[in-house]
Amino acid sequence: MGENTPMDEFCGSTFWDANQTWWTTDPDFTPCFEQTVLVWTPCAFLWLFILIDFWYLKASLDRNIPWNKLSIGKVLFNVGLIVITALDLIMAFVKKGESNIPIYAVDIWTPIIKLATFAILLIFIPLNRKYGVQTSGCQFLFWLLMVIFSIPRCRTEARMHQERRDIINSQEATPHDFSWETYQFCSFFIFFTFTVFMLIFNCFADQLPRQTKYKRGPKEIPELSASFLSRITYSWFDKMALKGYRNPLEEKDLWDLRPQDSCKEVMPTFAYYWNKNVRKNYRRMAVGQETKAQFSNGKVSFENPQKNGKKKGMASIMPPIYKSFGGIFLFGSFFKLITDILTFAQPQVLSLIIGYVEDYQKAPQPEWKGIMYSILLFVLASAQTFILAQYFHRMFIVGLRIRTALINCIYRKALRISNAARKSSTVGEIVNLMAVDAQRFMDLTTYLNMLWSAPLQIALALYFLWQQLGPSVLAGLAVMIIMIPLNGFIASRIKTYQIRQMKYKDERVKLMNEVLSGIKVLKLYAWEPSFEKQVLDIRDKEIATLRATAYLNASTSFLWSCAPFLVSLVTFATYVLVDENNVLDAKKTFVSLSLFNILRFPLTMLPMLITNLVQTQVSVQRINKFLNSEELDPDNVQHDSSKPHPMSIENGHFSWGDEDEMTLKNINMEVRKHNLVAIVGTVGSGKSSVIQAFLGEMEKISGTVNTVGKMAYVPQQAWIQNATVRDNILFGKSYDRKRYNQVIDACALRTDIEILSAGDRTEIGEKGINLSGGQKQRISLARAVYSNADIYLLDDPLSAVDAHVGKHIFEEVIGPKGMLAKKTRILVTHGITFLPQADNIYVMKLGEISESGTYSELLRNRGAFADFLMQHLQEGEAEEEEIDQIKRQLSQTDPALVAPFEKAILLARTESLSDSISVTSADSLMGGSLRRRKMRQNSYDSAASAASLKKKQENEGKLIETEKSQTGGVDFSVYKHYIKSVGIFLSVATLVLNFVFQAFQIGSNLWLTQWSNDKEVEHDTGKRNMYLGVYGAFGFGQVLTSFLSTLALSLGCIYSAEYLHNKLVEFVLRWPMEMFDITPIGRVVNRFSKDVDTCDNTLPLNLRVAVMQLFAVLATIVVISISTPIFLAVIVPIAFVYYFAQRFYVATSRQLMRLESVSRSPIYSHFGETVTGVSTIRAYAVEERFIEESDEKVDKNQVCKYPSLIANRWLAVRLEMVGNLIILFASLFAVLGGQTNPGLVGLSVSYALQVTQTLNWLVRMSSDIETNIVSVERIKEYGETKQEAPWVLESDKQRPKNWPEGGRVEFKDFQVRYREGLDLVLRGVTFNISGGEKVGIVGRTGAGKSSLTLALFRIIESAGGKIMIDGIDIATMGLHMLRSRLTIIPQDPVLFSGSLRSNLDPFEIKTDDEIWKALELSHLKTFAKSLAAGLNHEISEGGENLSVGQRQLVCLARALLRKTKVLVLDEATAAVDLETDDLIQKTIRSEFKECTVLTIAHRLNTILDSDKVIVLDKGQITEFASPNELLSNPNSAFYSMAKDANLV
Repeated sequence: MGENTPMDEFCGSTFWDANQTWWTTDPDFTPCFEQTVLVWTPCAFLWLFILIDFWYLKASLDRNIPWNKLSIGKVLFNVGLIVITALDLIMAFVKKGESNIPIYAVDIWTPIIKLATFAILLIFIPLNRKYGVQTSGCQFLFWLLMVIFSIPRCRTEARMHQERRDIINSQEATPHDFSWETYQFCSFFIFFTFTVFMLIFNCFADQLPRQTKYKRGPKEIPELSASFLSRITYSWFDKMALKGYRNPLEEKDLWDLRPQDSCKEVMPTFAYYWNKNVRKNYRRMAVGQETKAQFSNGKVSFENPQKNGKKKGMASIMPPIYKSFGGIFLFGSFFKLITDILTFAQPQVLSLIIGYVEDYQKAPQPEWKGIMYSILLFVLASAQTFILAQYFHRMFIVGLRIRTALINCIYRKALRISNAARKSSTVGEIVNLMAVDAQRFMDLTTYLNMLWSAPLQIALALYFLWQQLGPSVLAGLAVMIIMIPLNGFIASRIKTYQIRQMKYKDERVKLMNEVLSGIKVLKLYAWEPSFEKQVLDIRDKEIATLRATAYLNASTSFLWSCAPFLVSLVTFATYVLVDENNVLDAKKTFVSLSLFNILRFPLTMLPMLITNLVQTQVSVQRINKFLNSEELDPDNVQHDSSKPHPMSIENGHFSWGDEDEMTLKNINMEVRKHNLVAIVGTVGSGKSSVIQAFLGEMEKISGTVNTVGKMAYVPQQAWIQNATVRDNILFGKSYDRKRYNQVIDACALRTDIEILSAGDRTEIGEKGINLSGGQKQRISLARAVYSNADIYLLDDPLSAVDAHVGKHIFEEVIGPKGMLAKKTRILVTHGITFLPQADNIYVMKLGEISESGTYSELLRNRGAFADFLMQHLQEGEAEEEEIDQIKRQLSQTDPALVAPFEKAILLARTESLSDSISVTSADSLMGGSLRRRKMRQNSYDSAASAASLKKKQENEGKLIETEKSQTGGVDFSVYKHYIKSVGIFLSVATLVLNFVFQAFQIGSNLWLTQWSNDKEVEHDTGKRNMYLGVYGAFGFGQVLTSFLSTLALSLGCIYSAEYLHNKLVEFVLRWPMEMFDITPIGRVVNRFSKDVDTCDNTLPLNLRVAVMQLFAVLATIVVISISTPIFLAVIVPIAFVYYFAQRFYVATSRQLMRLESVSRSPIYSHFGETVTGVSTIRAYAVEERFIEESDEKVDKNQVCKYPSLIANRWLAVRLEMVGNLIILFASLFAVLGGQTNPGLVGLSVSYALQVTQTLNWLVRMSSDIETNIVSVERIKEYGETKQEAPWVLESDKQRPKNWPEGGRVEFKDFQVRYREGLDLVLRGVTFNISGGEKVGIVGRTGAGKSSLTLALFRIIESAGGKIMIDGIDIATMGLHMLRSRLTIIPQDPVLFSGSLRSNLDPFEIKTDDEIWKALELSHLKTFAKSLAAGLNHEISEGGENLSVGQRQLVCLARALLRKTKVLVLDEATAAVDLETDDLIQKTIRSEFKECTVLTIAHRLNTILDSDKVIVLDKGQITEFASPNELLSNPNSAFYSMAKDANLV
């Protein structure tokens, strides 16, 4: 070699000798190269990346790993390495000095570099121990490189040793001094052995740290203590995969969440950046309020964007997201960059392989090069696999954390949102923010890096293509560029459709939600068809948009499938036509093709990414709008303890968020300490609003509100959580047995709890579905009493309970001698009985206080209150002693009032309307306790041990069936069901078209091979044009079949989605009532939102991709086998490996997905519950507890979600390695098999390069299909549930048009139970009511009063005996025939959102006049006339914008409109004040004169004038006669009730 390079001088020998290393059949490095580059490279690597290790030390949450064999071993071997290296340095001086060999720089510098490197490694061992880092990737890779790079030197040293032996053996003459070389030989091999040991040590992780920030349980996720090797191969997941394969996973098999992904870690960071952002966006009024999201005792505070002064713009969630989660994201992006670069190394190696095959005939290259190229290809692909897996893993973690942050953020916001803002979106829509929009982010994070990665890949591909084909590439590029705006246009169309579809979906889910909430009423009225039609109409619009989207999607996929092809066609055509001398040879063709294939991915992804971004943008806007919506002003209520009274309002003006509408005006009110203040007034006069004003729920326009002390609030409509009775009462407080029992007795809940199957451990359904109105109200009251607050706001808590219970509660709880006597109380009431005991009374009229004062003062005033009282007395609602009391008070205060007063009472007596208190059968106190004692005796006589009883209780108390998550494989029947619903023709068409598509593709590629190998083309332009033409034709075939196959599939899936949804609606509406009792609404709604959405959007996409990929894999195998038939031998074992990975994965992953979806529903139902009960939650100030519960549910969901993401990666690594093996064998066989056709080799290897991606997608998609087909399974499962009797029967047509004409009702030995396996509630009831009779039904709670009416409507079917109406057995007719001919005024008034008119007459069969007439009779006409829209007045969800009384009147109007012969009145007058009650009674008496009226009474006075009375007890009739007859018999139960009520 001519002159010396600096490196040669550094070593004192040759540094690089190409003849020795490359141009030879036996390659080797020079010793100098081995001792410099091969040692320095790993060291440099370590020094470069050691920073990452420092970062890990800093970020670690743990401390203090105990010493163990592993760490001691590491230290010993590390010290050993340092000693050897130091010796090397010393020996270099010693030995070389002795032998007079010059010392070169290499002898000094290489040991020094090694020493420094080993020293830093030694320092890291205790550091890692101290900071609890159990494994280090950087160190593992260093040792790995060190070992690999030392292998060439091993070979060299061994050879030289052999040579030295030969020299010594041959020439005894000249003795050589080989002592330095021998030393080097020994020291190197010791060094090498130690390095190998260090590598082995680094394959394992250290022990668990002793101190951890979060407690590490036995179910800790193994990832935390897995070694680096195990982490990159995901082998720590093997246990789970195996377990899931053997038997279906259950929740107890899952690991705990990684602490850094839990809400506790994610929230504070996010909140900190969110608050900063809020402060930036809303200019501060006050300066210098810097706050952070503190984690004071685990609370995260989010700032309210509204209160921070003037708006600059909306505070967006995006900047906080970047700042909180950007770090990991960038780290992930770095991985992506590396893989992108590796991708482009593959075509370069491919061109080397093709070159190798081309040279095979002329001047063959040495075989080791071919093998090396193949192995290089394999190594590149494997590196890409591992790095890509880490990249996706990082992205998923970011996605999960963003979702956690958003869900919690939305939840916290929902607890503070103002009422006006809450009205603008329904519960369903808010829940959707959580369910759909937060989820979108998760799906996006994986794609987001494509934003920079795709352009980068395109640029690199073009650069390499330019090298192959020169400027002709620009022609291809032009085609791509033209495609982009086209796609952009289509994408924007898709976006508009998507928004439209989202809107319809929201509407549909909201409607379904309402239908399901009010399903009982729909059934009683036989209104289901009308609502079914409404739902299906919305669905039709939704399907129309989906269909439009399908055409657009097909055209995009068409554009993109023809893009790569058109590009290669145009490029090749330009290339050969531009210049006669341009010839396509194998190398050019296939390197270009594989580059085009690389191009295909970013180009396909970009449009997908854009649509995804667009969707996420929509979601961001929705979330931003919600998070920026108004919050309740915390200054609505002050807590100034210096004020004299605990509660006061001064000059208050309030509205419900509408600036123009003032609900309350000029309110001045003060409540002294320990006083009881009553608020009375007519319906809609603003009584409840005053209480809301004290709670701060109303918008304060002016004035001040002040409250001091802890609050408890009992709303008018009880809000009950889906939890046990006890949890509802404790409401987060600790259980104090004595107090608890006191409360239960005071609130008269003892008997109710005894009736319930599992006592107070009974689970209550959603919205308290399995409790009566009175029970809900008492539980709500008990919750307030138990909370032991200072201030009690009671919004008519006695409305839904029987009068005697009301009296008991007043005395025991509210009154001056009750449990709350020492508290400050406000009571809104309609009952007049308790007013004398109030310290102060405020009378409300039209939103103002018309008068106030004590009872006697108000009587003296002779104002509104006196009228109110008189009217009340005329209805005879007073008892003897009360009347005497009033008389006494009157004679003291205002003697002039006594005369009219007495007259009023006489009047009341003569009309014998007089009433009193209750229905509670013979349970006069003494008898009751005796009877109860007897009952208890019986229940314990069964000698059941207490334990088994408790267990039984637990089980019986479970009302809601736990959601079944199916286990094991999805039944083939589900697929059959789906394919059937798609349609056989479309299914077959899809498969055939895809087959043809692949055939065209392979054809065009083989044609290219033919063309590139044909040497004559150089001289013959005719032949060249022929090749080009056929190539074009093949391409055209591809484009066409691709378009058609996509379209066929999309349309098929839409047909199927339509069919499935319609079936679902049809079946769910035809469920018997008992199904609704045991299935929470949230779960059914989940079917209608999530599962239907899956069938609409997710499944079609999955199927499309899966079918395409399946054919692509088959095509690859075909192509490789054509070129190297021996490949078929390898395909069998590889297929085996592949199949097993897939089976393991699918079994585990599917079950994880199911667990995940089951654990997801509670997040949403809890959220929905919170939104409905938000005023109660705020009143009790338990927001923190609910936030914690929500966090817990989110964490629990993550526990199921995280392993399923890992399962994905676990599979990807294993499958891609299978794919990499295919690459390895395809290229090895091509090189070694003596294949001489370079075109075919190029083709088979470029196909093999694609196979990893395809295989991966295929399994992913097939398992996605398996997981998503679960939605079909769940819909199908609801389609196979029990149905109620048919709605319409043929035989109905023969029945008389106006049946029932007479209205005779007879029960014959009738028995009924609520559900299979429960006791009978009616046990053989027989009675006869002739047409037009008025019958009262009485009996204490649980006696079976309501069951009687439900049986009449066949809401519960008979278990024996029958009911005849007009001589026809009602069991023989269609349900609608029956239900539409009976009328009921139910206990809970249920309204649906829609116009007032649709609430009265959903089928639109009545004229306006009829409706106005009904409204007039139900005293709503004036109200309806006052509305701007009249009959079209929009009623909000659940009738929120009407008062409870008005809702009741709407129900009366419904009854008047139907006017059938049989009317059932479920005593509903509880929530109505006395005037309205009176009106209702009068209306019913006049309008339903001719009808048979069954009244379920809670107050005896309403039924004293009826023709007959039925007294029920424990499901049997104890008495049936006219009231007078019963009253004249002192032994009758009715008499004792009347006596209780002081009627006799």
